[in-house]
This record gives sequence, structure tokens and C-alpha cells, in this order.
Amino acid sequence: MRVEKNYMRLPLASAMALAIAGTTPAYAGLLGGLLGGDGKSAGDGQPSAVTGDGGFFSEPFAEPTIQVDGEQVATSDRCIVDAGGDLQCKPAAGTIAVLGDGRFVYLNALEGTENVELAVIAQFGEVSVNDQSRVMTLDENDQPSWIKPTPNDGGANPDGNDSTTLTGGLLDTADNTDKNDGALFCADVVFLPDGRMMAVGGTDYYTEPGVDGLPVGVVELEGLKSSRIFDPETNTWSQSGDMQYGRWYPSLVSLANSDVFVASGVTKLLKPVYPEDPLQSGRNVAQTETYDIDSGTWSNNGSAAQRSLPLFPRMHLLPNGHVFYNAGGQAFNPFGQAYDQALWNIVGTYNPESKQWTDLGYAGLPLRLNELGLDALSTTLNPTNINPDQVERLLSDLVGKTLDDPTAAIGQLLETPVDDRALERAIGSGMRGSTFSIQLPLRPDSNGGYHKSEFLTAGGVPTYVTAGSPGGYLPISSSRIDTVTSNGDEMAYESRLTGSLNQPRWYGSGVAMPDNSVMVFSGGTRDGVVATGLEGAIIQSERFDLETETWKPMASAHRERTYHNTAVLMTDGRVLVGGHSPINTAYLSFINLDELGFADYAGRDPSFEIYTPPYATRDDRPMIEQAPVALLTNGGEFDIRTDRSDIDQVMLVRRKATTHLVDGDQRSVVLPIIDRRNDKVTVKMTANRAVLPAGQYMLFVSYKADDGMRVPSESTPVSVLADPGNPQGPLAQQLDPAPQEADSNGGLLGGLLNSGNNGGSLLDPIFDLSSGGISAVPTLGQLRDGTPQLLTEAGVAIEGGASVLKQTVDGAPVALQGLVIDFTNLVGNP
Repeated sequence: MRVEKNYMRLPLASAMALAIAGTTPAYAGLLGGLLGGDGKSAGDGQPSAVTGDGGFFSEPFAEPTIQVDGEQVATSDRCIVDAGGDLQCKPAAGTIAVLGDGRFVYLNALEGTENVELAVIAQFGEVSVNDQSRVMTLDENDQPSWIKPTPNDGGANPDGNDSTTLTGGLLDTADNTDKNDGALFCADVVFLPDGRMMAVGGTDYYTEPGVDGLPVGVVELEGLKSSRIFDPETNTWSQSGDMQYGRWYPSLVSLANSDVFVASGVTKLLKPVYPEDPLQSGRNVAQTETYDIDSGTWSNNGSAAQRSLPLFPRMHLLPNGHVFYNAGGQAFNPFGQAYDQALWNIVGTYNPESKQWTDLGYAGLPLRLNELGLDALSTTLNPTNINPDQVERLLSDLVGKTLDDPTAAIGQLLETPVDDRALERAIGSGMRGSTFSIQLPLRPDSNGGYHKSEFLTAGGVPTYVTAGSPGGYLPISSSRIDTVTSNGDEMAYESRLTGSLNQPRWYGSGVAMPDNSVMVFSGGTRDGVVATGLEGAIIQSERFDLETETWKPMASAHRERTYHNTAVLMTDGRVLVGGHSPINTAYLSFINLDELGFADYAGRDPSFEIYTPPYATRDDRPMIEQAPVALLTNGGEFDIRTDRSDIDQVMLVRRKATTHLVDGDQRSVVLPIIDRRNDKVTVKMTANRAVLPAGQYMLFVSYKADDGMRVPSESTPVSVLADPGNPQGPLAQQLDPAPQEADSNGGLLGGLLNSGNNGGSLLDPIFDLSSGGISAVPTLGQLRDGTPQLLTEAGVAIEGGASVLKQTVDGAPVALQGLVIDFTNLVGNP
């Protein structure tokens, strides 16, 4: 007979471990008073003062029932004990995607952790089970309802996974169970063009060493080769082709032709040793693969496409069709990440046509490797794949560029400004862990082409490259924008610091908003994977203003959400916030120390909240009265009718599908307005499929109100379709860039790298021992006389130009013109 358990329990071993740790919570930083601040932004998780309208959060809501012993039991509790003594729990949104019709599909994370009694490292291989999925619907009054997809766990490996074990089955339990061989946990997700969602990778749990019949061993998390597709029309999961490599924590990006690119992941997490290929041991999967959307199969991209990357690398599609790696990810691998991890600091792009990488620079610093003849450095240094072509490419570039100008690298580094933020720029450079990477709105230049891509990262932890897993422990408040300017295969990388977050933040979820801002939600005051359960929770949201490049404190949520939190833009411009599936306290069992000031660790949190930004409460929001429901990437024109005559921005936002702060397909694209007559605007569509890959988007229009606020409409759904009338046309069709104006701040790179006056300071990392955080630091002037720095913002507003020649969609085949039809709710005549 088994004893019933409660998920808020305190085993003796856990209590002893916490006593030894001796970690104490903090409520204010030691430096708060010394720096002239209020002490509330020193990493203690306490909300800062909100000036003006910060928006607001709804009351939390959660699924009302739990299935226990074959019955649906109504309860407000998170978990219920079943007849066998195990806890059955409601799933939390560790992964979530916006289906667009008031529905959201989400996946649980770390299913079964509540049933660990001793230590997760010793028991999770046995107690873990495959994660649940759910479809939640919000009606027009925000009333939620839930259904379970079929099969609920995604259906991979029902007969067990062909695990890669070290002992050949002698001392492991990989074949002991099939209930945890196909977990959705740690798969990445991506939308296919038709609105279906694909989950790639995942987790196979077992103990190694371990013995069948014994409840303890040493857990192993093995990456799956699986790819499975969720169909929102039928609410069903189906299996697609398997990858060639098992991947836990991979990243996905849709290419211009709608195929899907996958990189990184690890096949065995805790013991990454591969007897059949020893040189691949001790690192992440360097091989990349591409999913053929027509055949449903994966193919290896070849030796030149290999690259050492962190787990869940932050990657995005550029307007020239390349995939950009933004030097961010998760450095999770225990006991020192990977032996080639120094290469993670280098930003680069992958060319799907040539199937090779180009190194652009050292993240955050003016070291432009492609200009120095070192664009093949990372690939050539791959110790497991010495490629003669790559070596020849590197050597020829060295002879042609580097040896021609051996001091060029020093000259580039001398461009780094020596100012109040020099230390921050240095320590914050390179690969950053547990930070979001948001592609800022793509805007056309005066020629109508898209050439500049900007990416915002903020918070997270410096990995210091040589630090032990999972990287740094104390987060930073530093924020930067990385820029890639592209014209075909010619690319230039630049980086600049922005104003800092109001407090250091680990694992904050970023969301691009239709008013050109970026919001960040949730997260913690310390890395909740290094010392689980001992971080403080950050409930206050922040807003990044694109014009002033500063962060502003906004409203605070009701629930504490640290690890595996999520946030997605809803179709009406609000944000759905959910998640929180932490690892057991101190890697033992769940011990909730929230009353002592730490984050909520009473198991996972299945609830959601809706954040309403200030613009969503206004009664002067524009309304879209007529718009297409489908658009072809053929460079044609289309009309939008609204209820206002002052609409000055039309934006397409791709529906978000996110996990672990990752959405490689997240993008907002501003389309040029070429004519405006009363309440009708004529807009020009791009012909570049790398700017708008085929898929499901939300169309927003907006105007700038008299009080300075950009006010967006609610969205209307739009399907972006590749132009079948030009199947042989170029995928990435970049127009000639518009002439650039001369820069007055010491050259283009000098101006971009100079921090200017955007509210930053010497290093938004200084160690505040009382709070366990890294807080915003004084400038040199503050260190000298104690006075705060004046914020003299010189915001740069980059508005998309119009002034392009008028074209029509007459070139589209007659059979396709029916696809580009007006939105059904017409008001007035077109």
C-alpha cells in the first residue's frame, strides 16, 4: 500500500541541502541608497514605480478540472492524488502557439516532477511521463474553455524510443517503459504555412546507470529525432519524418521557400558520450538539417553547414534569405557546456543555397570578421570535420585580406567607445544565456527594399565562456541592439547598447507589440537552473520604446513565473501570459519557500493572465473595415479601408509560436503606404519571400495620436502566400538599397556603437551581494559626485518610406485572384 503524498512536502534530504546552501533572500540592494535610487531595481524582484499608464493584468484563470482515475474532477488545486498515490496535475504552458481564432495550443513541461520524493536527478528517469497538450479557446468575453488534442501527448514513440545508451542495456532503464519515451518537453515549435504547427525534437527519459525494478538511478534526458504536426482543424497530432540526429533543445527557422531549418540540440544531456563517434562527445549537435515541406523528410545539410551553437540558439531569417545566429541561447549542459563553446560568441549567418556559414563578428564588439577575411573561421575550426574546401576558403581570404592589412582587427577594436559604458560593453559582449532575441520591425527604405534587420536582446546571464553550466548565475540589466545590413550576400554587422532594463532579469519573455514597442514579462532575479528554487520572481513587466531606446516599468502580474514562462501577442493586441514549470527545489523535491521571498515552487502553475497595454483601453483605436484575407508575395498592391483618415502605418505580425524564449519566426513587417485617400490606404506588398515567408499573419494598422502614443487597431487575419505565378523567381529578391545619408558621429559604425545618451551606465552589471543580482551601476560622474545622470534622450525614429512606383496585381494568374479577396465584414463601398 502506498502512502498518499502532498506536492508541498519537505523531505529530510531536501531540508539538509537547503540548510547547507545557506542562501538568503534579499529585499533591497546594498547599493540602492548609495546610487541615488530607490533600491527597488537592484535585482530583488520588487516592482519599480510606474509613471503614467502601465496597463493592467486580468485575474488569473486556469483549466477547471483534472483527470484522475479515469474521471474529470473539478478543482481549483494544481494537482490531485490518484488511487495509486501519484499526483495528477494540470499542465502549464511551457510552450504555446497562437492559432488565430481565439484558440491557443500549449504544451506542458517536466511532466511528473511533482512525484519526485528524494531527488529529481535520481528519480526522474522513472517518475517522468510524456507531457500533455491542450487547446484553450477564449471567447469574445475572455471566457476560457479547454479540449484535449488526440493523442494528448503528441503520440511519438508509443513502443519506446531507440535510445543511445552507454552500456547497451546492461545498466540502464531505457527499455523499461514507454510512458516517457516521447515527451514534447524541450521540442521547438514552428508554424507551417497552412497554419499547422510542427514540434521537433523532445525528450526520452531513463536512468543510466540504473536497474530495472529499482526506483532510483542517474537520470538521462535524451533528445528525440521525432517531428510531429498538430492540425488545428482536427485538433490531432500526427507523425512526420524523423531527423537524422536526436535533438534536445534545438531551434527552428522557416526559410524563404517555407522549408524548415534546424540547428543545435544535444542527443544526451547529462552524459554526452557517444561511443560510435567519440569526437562528437562533450558538445552539442553540430550538424544542421532541413525539412522538406513537400515530402515531409529531413536531409543533412552537409559538412560546411555544421556549426557549434548553444542549445536553443537564437536564430532569425534575414531579408537576403540567410539565417542569422544572434549569439544567444541556453548554456545548460552540466559540468561545463561544450569543449568548443568559445565559438558561440561569434555571430554568423547560414546560406541555404550554398549550405555554408559566414562569420560576421564578435557579438557586441566592433570586430567584423567577414571584413577581415575570417568569415569561415568557425566552420574551419570545427574539430570533428576538417573540410578542405573551408580551409581553402579561409586561407585564400587570409591572403587576400588579413595579410594585406594585418592591423585591421586592432583598428576595428579601437572603434569601441571609451565612455561610461565601456565595462558593460565588454562584459556584456559575446554569447548571452537565457535572454530573448526579438527582431524589431522590418521597415522598407525609400526604394521599397528591406536591407536593415535589428535584433533586441536584454537581460539574461553572461556566460563568460569558461564558466560552469549553465553559465553565469547573476543576470544583467544590459540591453543591446544588433544590426545586420544585407544586400544579397554582402552583409555588415554592428551593435549598440540601449537604455537598460529597470532591473536585472533572468528568463524574461519578450513580445513584439503592434505599436512598435517590445514588452518583457516574468523571469527571475537569479538563474533558476543553477540553484533551483532559490531565485526571486519578477512580476513587473517592462516596455521598450523604439524611439528613445529606453525601458519603462509597466504593470505587475499576479502570479510568479520564472522557468518555462511564456507570453504571446493576441490578435486584439493584448498579451497572453502563462507558464511556470520549475525544476524541483535544489534538484531535490518541491519545497515552496515563497514566504521567505523566493519564487513560487509549489509545482507548476497552470494559470494564465491577460495583459492589457495602455493603447488597448482607448476609445480612439482605429478599426479595419475592409482588408484582404490573403496576400501574394508578388510586389503588388492592395487596399485597406478603415474608420480614420490618418493611418500612417500598416504592419504584418506573424503569429507567435514560442518555447524557452525562442521563436525564430517571430517577425513584424511594415509595408509601405503608397497612397492615402480619406479612409482608404493603398499598400505595396513585397516580392521578397525572405521578408514575408508564407504563413499566417495578423494585419494591424495604426496612427500616432496627438498625445504621442502610437495607437494600433485590433488585427485581422491574413494568409501570406508564395506567388505560384512565378515559381522560378528568386526567393530573396532584394531591391537596390536607397542611398545612405552621411553619418556625423565618426562614421556609421562609430555612431552605432557609441552608446549616446540613452540612459545607460558604466556596467549594468555590478555585483550587489545582498540581492544576489547585478544592478544598474553609476556613471563615472555618479561615482565622482553621487549625482544621478540626466537622461537626455536623442531618440531616433526610423519610419518606413513610401514614394515607390505604383504597381498592380494584374500579373497574378486569374485563378489566384480569388485568393486575394476582401475581408467579409465590409462597411461602405470599396
